[in-house]
Amino acid sequence: MGATPQQTTARCRSPDTVMRLARLGSFHQCRLSFMRTLLRRLREEHWQFDRPLWEIDDRGVGRAVYRAKGPRHCYSLVAFSHDLDPALRSDRVIATAWDATFALFDGEPDDADLERLAANVPKQEAGRISDRELSLSRANRSVRLWEHVLERLAEGRQPDAQQVTAVGYLMRTTAVYGCGKFGAADREKYIDRILMRGPFRIEMLSVYLTRAFTLDLVEHLARLRGGERATVIEPRLRRRFGVGNSTGLGMAPFLINHPALLDAWIQARETALARVRAIDKVSPEQLQAFRKSLQQARLNVRQWRTEHPIQIEKIDALRADLATIDAWLEAHPAWPGIRPWDYLYQWAEGALSLEGQEQLVSLMLEPHGDQVDALADHMDADEAAEFAIDGTMRIGELNAILQNHYAWVTQTDYSAPQSMARFWYVSEEKLEPRLGERYREPGAEYEQPLAVGRDAAAVIDALAQWAADTRVADFLLACPQHRHILRRVQMTARHPYAEIRDNLIDQQLLPIDLLRCKLSFFGATRFDPRSDRWIRICMYQGAPFPHELQDLAEDDWSLPALEPAP
Repeated sequence: MGATPQQTTARCRSPDTVMRLARLGSFHQCRLSFMRTLLRRLREEHWQFDRPLWEIDDRGVGRAVYRAKGPRHCYSLVAFSHDLDPALRSDRVIATAWDATFALFDGEPDDADLERLAANVPKQEAGRISDRELSLSRANRSVRLWEHVLERLAEGRQPDAQQVTAVGYLMRTTAVYGCGKFGAADREKYIDRILMRGPFRIEMLSVYLTRAFTLDLVEHLARLRGGERATVIEPRLRRRFGVGNSTGLGMAPFLINHPALLDAWIQARETALARVRAIDKVSPEQLQAFRKSLQQARLNVRQWRTEHPIQIEKIDALRADLATIDAWLEAHPAWPGIRPWDYLYQWAEGALSLEGQEQLVSLMLEPHGDQVDALADHMDADEAAEFAIDGTMRIGELNAILQNHYAWVTQTDYSAPQSMARFWYVSEEKLEPRLGERYREPGAEYEQPLAVGRDAAAVIDALAQWAADTRVADFLLACPQHRHILRRVQMTARHPYAEIRDNLIDQQLLPIDLLRCKLSFFGATRFDPRSDRWIRICMYQGAPFPHELQDLAEDDWSLPALEPAP
């Protein structure tokens, strides 16, 4: 990764520290989050954006095309706006109608493409798209804020800034499908394109253009309603609108099913932290940037709203933690010395909650893009190359890997009902992952192989009966039920952050920890759990719009802007 002599002294945190659900469920967005890395790439490559088609009537019904042109490729978001019966508005995956539906097209669609998409995209799962499309998505309006903004603009007034900040979006997506689903192009089609090598770049680009469409739509309808007195949203206020998202259990198993990819994400973040902690001296400008980010984080936590008791407790702890950091800085004006960030982090481990520690990690990365940003190019993984099992490995070597990377499984009694309380399965209706209660619900016979701790404990017991010089192939020939876990064990020897080191079928499991971890890498903010199994977030709040991307300061939007002094 281009390490300098300074960077070679860095030490990453242990997987035993990082890969616990409570900590993963406290992650925050950072410089390596996918929204931010996408916008940096678009800006560096001078991508151009326009809107070649806008056919929306006075009811908000019609279609539009948003085009992104880069040095080598072009992508077009094809948007369909609908007049949705309020009784049909639902964020659940079983919904059949939405306020808006979208497809990200590879290139520039012609009239035939638009007609084909018009016949299929509004139907979502019930329709079919082709490999000319890279993603399929849909969104619903946040009704109260939508009507407020529309009414204010039609009257020639600006929306109430407090309401905008509190909600954060005019539309929220309920699914963004890519990677071959429903006929869309497989990732293999575009993986060799520089822009698309990073994880979830297709989905992040789709949401980014969806945000532009949403704001254009409400301003368009306001003009039609208000005529000459109507106005548009002031640019700084406009940037406070992001895109909402409702995410449930369907996303939760992703981190378990993609261990090599998870390792790449965590490796990049932990390497970034280690590099920053290894910095010997910090300039006054970098300290000032950190202090500014800290104040932005304090503003963000004041604006963060949720009704979920667990998240309320975490927000309260974070609010106190950020105040503690601020007070510590005031009490240590001469703090910068040798390795100041390492000193600060070690203090934080004993002084802050997990939520506060992980927020500090993100803040410490902010002033050091020169050390951090290039790591974004190493956050993908060739998962096919990791699939093969090395049958020539000896049982003794396998046992050593298990001892080094799976000792945590021995801390759980898997014969206890509370340790086996849940099971993961795929629903027949929507083919979506679900979590069942083993002792209260039917279906355990359809369990997916996601109980990594239980299965690792079982293979440890089984291997105890085999000689150390026996080949893995011979063991699997006799015990093929252990193939899936042995593949993971061998993979973890190469990828130490590949495994979440907690019982994923425990009675106390909080699936929102899995969701929070993944969404933090997306760059999401304002995590608002609606239960222990689904969560609402905000994406791109504060980001420049496509027409502003080249003009605004680079990558300073992820936390709310501090108001200028009067």
